[in-house]
Amino acid sequence: MASEAATDTSSAPTPERSWHAADVEGVVRRLGTGLTSGLTDLEAGRRRAAHGPNVITEARPRGAWRMLLDQVADVTVLLLLGAALVAGFTGEPQDTAAIAAIVLVNAALGFVQEHRAERAMTALRALAAPHARVRRGGRLRTVPAADLVPGDVVVLEAGDAVPADVRVVEAADLRTNEASLTGESEPVPKVTHPLDAATSSLGDRRNLAYKGTLVACGRGLGVVVATGMATELGRIAALLGEERAPKTPLQRRLAALGHRLALAVMALCAVIFVVGLVRGEAPLLMFMTALSLAVAAIPEALPAVVTVALALGARRMVRRHALIRRLPAVETLGSVTYVCADKTGTLTENRMQVAAFDVDGRRVAEAPRDAAADPWATLLAALALDNDAVMHESHAAEGEPTEVALLLAAHRAGVVKAALEAAMPRLAEVPFSPERARMTTVHADRAGAVLVLTKGAPERVLPLCATRLTAAGPAALDLDAALDAAARMAADGLRVLAFASRRLPAAPADFGADSVERELALLGFVGLLDPPRPGARDAVALCRSAGIRVVMITGDHPATARAVAGRLGLLAADDRIVTGSELARLSLPELATQVPRIRVFARVAPEQKLTIVRLLQARGELVAMTGDGVNDAPALQCADIGVAMGRTGTDVAREAADMVLLDDDFTTIVSAVREGRRIYDNIRKFVRYVLTGNSAELWTLLLAPLVLLPVPLLPIHILWINLVTDGLPGLALALEPAETGVMRRPPRAPAESFFAHGLWQHAVWVGLLMGGVTLATQAWALHAESAHWQSMTFTVLTFAQLGHVLAIRSERDSLFTQGLASNAPLLGAVTLTMLLHGATLYVPALNGVFKTAPLSPPEVLGCLATAAIPFAAVEIEKWLRRRGALARPPRRPRGAPRQPGGDAASSVAAAGPLC
Repeated sequence: MASEAATDTSSAPTPERSWHAADVEGVVRRLGTGLTSGLTDLEAGRRRAAHGPNVITEARPRGAWRMLLDQVADVTVLLLLGAALVAGFTGEPQDTAAIAAIVLVNAALGFVQEHRAERAMTALRALAAPHARVRRGGRLRTVPAADLVPGDVVVLEAGDAVPADVRVVEAADLRTNEASLTGESEPVPKVTHPLDAATSSLGDRRNLAYKGTLVACGRGLGVVVATGMATELGRIAALLGEERAPKTPLQRRLAALGHRLALAVMALCAVIFVVGLVRGEAPLLMFMTALSLAVAAIPEALPAVVTVALALGARRMVRRHALIRRLPAVETLGSVTYVCADKTGTLTENRMQVAAFDVDGRRVAEAPRDAAADPWATLLAALALDNDAVMHESHAAEGEPTEVALLLAAHRAGVVKAALEAAMPRLAEVPFSPERARMTTVHADRAGAVLVLTKGAPERVLPLCATRLTAAGPAALDLDAALDAAARMAADGLRVLAFASRRLPAAPADFGADSVERELALLGFVGLLDPPRPGARDAVALCRSAGIRVVMITGDHPATARAVAGRLGLLAADDRIVTGSELARLSLPELATQVPRIRVFARVAPEQKLTIVRLLQARGELVAMTGDGVNDAPALQCADIGVAMGRTGTDVAREAADMVLLDDDFTTIVSAVREGRRIYDNIRKFVRYVLTGNSAELWTLLLAPLVLLPVPLLPIHILWINLVTDGLPGLALALEPAETGVMRRPPRAPAESFFAHGLWQHAVWVGLLMGGVTLATQAWALHAESAHWQSMTFTVLTFAQLGHVLAIRSERDSLFTQGLASNAPLLGAVTLTMLLHGATLYVPALNGVFKTAPLSPPEVLGCLATAAIPFAAVEIEKWLRRRGALARPPRRPRGAPRQPGGDAASSVAAAGPLC
């Protein structure tokens, strides 16, 4: 054994990842420590100065002012602020105030949402154990976990949080719960012997215990090999700190829209101003008209409509058990093409359950109730007695997950553990250990006899069996046949335990393993699994019908992953399962070509989850990542949308995610996708509505001088139409119900423009039609020498836009099929806008402000009839689309890269090596 005293620290360790391959003596020697004495206080202080405190470094948070400025740094918002200044210069301070208020409310909502994301690193730090018991200077002491250094000897017991990454040097039934780090649902038994140096998966390094995990049972001793940011938890924290949430599709589309509008506004305003001057119009009037048109050309209600639509959608989704942490995530879900789902706790329930029995050559899913005959009677007794789990009066079991599952299976079969224990008290036990892979208990039986019960891995129990117990009594055991039966259960993804028994006429003198664990009779096999969540299979099928591919990512064994994927309907005949080690060996070009056929990634590390997400993103996919553990946090933040579990998820996962499933139900994602698609459709309807209206105003002002008509609208008319006529109905469009078949169409391409599928063509030709009927009204009124021709022009353009908003509630269905009352808020908004417009015509105090005059009934009817022409034209357009005469352009094929001129492999390579 290495020296028991701390040695020279010149060999103080540097971070490395091969501690699992070293034996105990080598670890102690390399770290310069002693198992009984530990480090001295002086040495511990020197190492702490060299390695720093054992804490997760928190990234410097953004200040409140920086977060607030980020909310208004968007091009569209900056254009709105410029529009507010323009409105102020044109003598309309009320418009300036309205635009500024919209921007401030939008920024405040975004600020509140973004502020919550800064707490992710704080939640990660909270996972660290606040104190640890260490051997220092030959004494057992309790010290702050932050003071641990490499070489400290740490005592671990059930219930402890592992305070640092430690190499296990002593273990007595020591098992740690690593589900939050590796995705392994079962507590991992720890060993002390060295492992193969090529072992790369965290879950397979069973002689290491990791910072932030929990000791499920047993006790042990470990030597600290890494602290703080050098731990596996620290590496994840570093990855989390490096990742920056990508812009959502909605943010990208709004930015593109802002750029295009800026160019269009500058060009058209300059044209209109120059044309007016050439015609001899007053320079001041043309200047004010051009500036007013600049305000009109920018849909300043767009941020408000988007925020309202997303906020209402988020509120609706809370009622469906989905909490939105970032408002744009609502819309992002509607664009998702891939869902990378963590198996443990997301697609499965994160609890072990008995799924099958193989007894007397027959395989069944449930044990018979109140069985009185062997082998079932003895097997059910073994499930309850050879078990340390406890059944409470409430019928809730407590203990190690596998033993809880076995006890519950016995309870369902009518076995009462308390009654059995009273009748057959435990006399002795041979405890479980990873090396033995079995557990034996000895119980008093009738008339002084003794019952020996053994459970464990089939390959460790079967060699101890001489017979098998059948309904007809003991029979010869075919060892190969029994092993084959266990292998078939394991091939189905079950964790298989063999149960055996032995009856002795009296208690033996020696209760040791060699005395009691021999000449056993095989009772049967029990298969356990972490079951899929109810409804998860249907949710996967619904995702498929919506054009969304579901991929399972897990740290579990490939056989287990395959079984769960099969039960969920994830695997088709040509689909593949790839392990983390295979993933590490594949080159990026090879991986890029195989990704479309991979449905399950097993035994993956956190860095590899990031690689998978980035590779899919580089192929042009919009990726949602679901998860609940610490190991999921970097991928949750890197994904286009991160979805965390609310009940079983860790704080780290919830803080890093964009959306939290309050019921931990994968099926909630389907409802969220439907809501996201509805919201995007409604935002797109508003864009269609407002751009068409603005197009009409532009055509009206641009064409009027070309057809020798005077300026048809005053600046106050343009601002009124833009702020009131556009605003109220536009906000009501956010409440439009989902269109039929919303979940039967493929996802949108992530780079799809707002102007796709004929939107810009619609805005041009319908806007031109509106401008045409408006100018026709102006020309007729001037020809009739009407004194209030401008009021008629103003009214026709206003009513034409109101008719248009009713017509575009659906891109296919007729308004008469939908019904006016199916969106009562929109009907109310249109009615209110008409009343407000009527007030500008018939309230004398407003006539002076808006330069209007009352219209006669025939003039009003004429305006209504003329304004109905664009409504009828849009209804005809939808009729042609329903008949297939106006087909939508094809969507972008899957696999096309997001950025032009690149492929998936090169995009991932540019992002940096992660595997």
